[in-house]
Amino acid sequence: MKEQIRFSVIFCTYNREKYIFNAMESIALQDYPRDKYEIVLVNNNSTDKTEELCKTFQEKYPEINFNYCIEKQQGLSCARNRGIKESRGELLVYVDDDATVFPGYLKAYDDFFHTYLNELVAGGPIIPHYEVDPPEWISHYTEVLLTAYLYKGEKIIPFKHGLFPGGGNACYRAEVFEKFGLFNVELGRKGSGLIGAEEKDFFSRLFVVGKKVWYVSGAGIYHYISEQKLTEEHFKKLTYSIGVSERMRTLSVSKLFFAKRLFQEKIKWAASIVLFCKFLIKGEYPKGKKLLEFRYNVTKGLLGY
Repeated sequence: MKEQIRFSVIFCTYNREKYIFNAMESIALQDYPRDKYEIVLVNNNSTDKTEELCKTFQEKYPEINFNYCIEKQQGLSCARNRGIKESRGELLVYVDDDATVFPGYLKAYDDFFHTYLNELVAGGPIIPHYEVDPPEWISHYTEVLLTAYLYKGEKIIPFKHGLFPGGGNACYRAEVFEKFGLFNVELGRKGSGLIGAEEKDFFSRLFVVGKKVWYVSGAGIYHYISEQKLTEEHFKKLTYSIGVSERMRTLSVSKLFFAKRLFQEKIKWAASIVLFCKFLIKGEYPKGKKLLEFRYNVTKGLLGY
């Protein structure tokens, strides 16, 4: 039987040699007792220098509990599920492999779960750090899409209206996976693919039984946004993949659920057209145009075209 500790900080990584060392080091530099947490690194078949960098990290921080494993089944959901099985923390924290955490990150989550004893899941801010100047077509709506931007102020509050934390910054009580199951391996990114919706699928199980998910302002990350993520090609692929993901997720429930999602898409189109007109009036045509491209690509993927 594994000896339990307070936190397991889980990094699921695939070919992110540029970022993964700094991501882990941002945990190592936390002002938090090192005997109360471990880092679990799930290498999902990386072909770069990830393994070498993990060895370097262990050499630099030998006092940190470090669990390195390789998950052969390709896919982010597979890697996340492997992280759950490998972990021995009361609280399991997922951090993106291309991010660094706020100072006081672990303490913020620790304080929250000590105070809110009956709550199961929380997440925090995700602040983009652009490596190049963002294009002129970036608006709040497309920034959320491309960077997972999330900021809801400086208070601890519940997420509302079915919203939930970004998958790259979320903290779970370990028992939540025993009660609600693991991540759906049919969803989530695989290799360089951009299929998602595994977080939405998971959180929907909590929402259907009335569970809350919380926003913890002090537990934030800086998400590094490369030039490649701001290209037209990536935008098109990502937005189309969102539609495909939603098609897969809803049809896995029922055809009726899929039909309801199609109806929601009509509402989203109406809202997008209104926003396009507002951008047009403000003289910000590129932002409005990109928003309609976003909606078009999602719809195309949702319909299976």
